[in-house]
Amino acid sequence: MRAIWTGAISFGLINIPIKLFSAVQESSLDMDMLDEKDHANIKFKRVNENTGKEVTFANIVKGYKLDDKYVILEDSDFEAADAVKTKTIDIESFAFEKEIESIYYEQPYYLEPDKGAMNAYALLRDSLAASGKVGVTRFVLRNKESLAILKPYKNVIVLNRIRFEKEIRNTTDLKLPPASKVKTKELDMANKLIEQLTEKFDISTFKDEYTAKLLDIIKKKAKGKVQKPTELKVVHKQSDDLMSMLKASLERKNSS
Repeated sequence: MRAIWTGAISFGLINIPIKLFSAVQESSLDMDMLDEKDHANIKFKRVNENTGKEVTFANIVKGYKLDDKYVILEDSDFEAADAVKTKTIDIESFAFEKEIESIYYEQPYYLEPDKGAMNAYALLRDSLAASGKVGVTRFVLRNKESLAILKPYKNVIVLNRIRFEKEIRNTTDLKLPPASKVKTKELDMANKLIEQLTEKFDISTFKDEYTAKLLDIIKKKAKGKVQKPTELKVVHKQSDDLMSMLKASLERKNSS
């Protein structure tokens, strides 16, 4: 793995030099965009809007439009905005993880201690594990300030970027049923079904089945075999009797 950021965790008066690595990778198939006529690869170029000529990446700068004019920004400008946050993951407070709604979670990263920081890294990791809490922090990655939490995962400290409150859209524009809409008997029956289907969560039992099936179709199509699409059925309508459907669901589970 290649580090995408280097800096330090600030924990009180303790500074822990670390390297940041992406903790996830894509499981979907890597598709290329092709011309329908001859299946040639489609290439994207960075083109000057005025001249139509391609611009090399080395000659591209970043600018912010202000009063119809662009203010060009240098690397030093981004760092000057907050030199500390560009190099430091400062733990501002600690909190219980359950207090953070799942909608805020964005991207996980692994933190690796740099040379000479093993003991301090272990101290923070094991303290978090013992307390059952997460560290709440802010730092700057790729010219964007991020809110994040630090938590132990196995023997590594994971930094999980979380969204700011202003980034979460309001739900008031959605057409949603009121809480009192559900009948008590239906709710009791639904709770029984939930209880019946409850089991210990094991991530290893879940596989990316869609990608595997898609790859199988690709291999068959390469040999001239074309698979017909599955016809989807409507499984629920507003007029359906929910109680009878819940009873049937419970009976099906009991008989299996």
